[in-house]
Amino acid sequence: METPAFLDRDRPDVPDLVVPGGVTPFYLQGRPVRGRLVRLGVLTDVLLTRHDHPGVVNRLAGKALALVAGLASALKFQGAFSLQIKGDGPVTMLVADCTDTGALRFYARTDEDALNTLLQDTPNPTDRELLGNGYMALTVDQGPDMERHQGIVDLAGDDLAAMATHYFKTSEQHACWIYLCCTMTDAGWRAGGLVLERIAGEGGTHVVGDENADASWETATILASTLSTKEVLDDSLPSATLLHRLFHQEDLQVSQPRALAYGCRCSRARLASVLEGFDTDDLDHMCQDDGQIVMTCEFCNHDFRFPRTEITPRTL
Repeated sequence: METPAFLDRDRPDVPDLVVPGGVTPFYLQGRPVRGRLVRLGVLTDVLLTRHDHPGVVNRLAGKALALVAGLASALKFQGAFSLQIKGDGPVTMLVADCTDTGALRFYARTDEDALNTLLQDTPNPTDRELLGNGYMALTVDQGPDMERHQGIVDLAGDDLAAMATHYFKTSEQHACWIYLCCTMTDAGWRAGGLVLERIAGEGGTHVVGDENADASWETATILASTLSTKEVLDDSLPSATLLHRLFHQEDLQVSQPRALAYGCRCSRARLASVLEGFDTDDLDHMCQDDGQIVMTCEFCNHDFRFPRTEITPRTL
């Protein structure tokens, strides 16, 4: 007997993939610096290739995934940390989120005509040229029983890292240094990044007594600037080794790595509940010639098919 849609909570046939050391937290003993090295590895390719986006959109999306992974892993919360960008460029919306357990997902919405026009004149556009003018929102959502924390700023800078840095400077008054990268390699799409945060003395016992905090922060950012895309995306280079290359003279302390995973949270039950919110006329209009209503999850690009006869609008 087939399970009714409203009871079917199974996920669609999507990858069950975990990258054990996706995020490596660290800090510099005695200095006002903590950070996270993010390396999505094969998870990048699995997430990006679920969608049929041009390479320039994939590169932007991969950097967004690395960014939310790096930022979420610094927070103590239960729920989802999300990035949302809306702009007037060819990529009209970009959403990426990461749960407290490291589950990642994304979707991008594009204006195909505007994107094709841009690519004709500019084959390698900047992130800003793809997004245009608009806003960036970062949100911590811990469920319906908890108040959401959200910050919103206008888009500033040519790339996503600069936009995120601008967010923390203006919305949080918090000094950050951010590097993000994503590209197609011989092994498929790869993405990663490095996030440094400057923290006050009360933010951690490892920075107490640093009388040269400004110089220590500047030194850390200069060392981080030597990082290359090739190093970040090299699957054979251990994260601890890469961090040692950068900060071995700064009393580097590496913390326990955190896992990242494929994280779409869609289900037939959830989408069936959405359909039940429509009235009879709307449901009939959605119904295709074969008697099915098709809903596509924007995050995993999976089509869910519902027989029209199974969906009954809720009564008030």
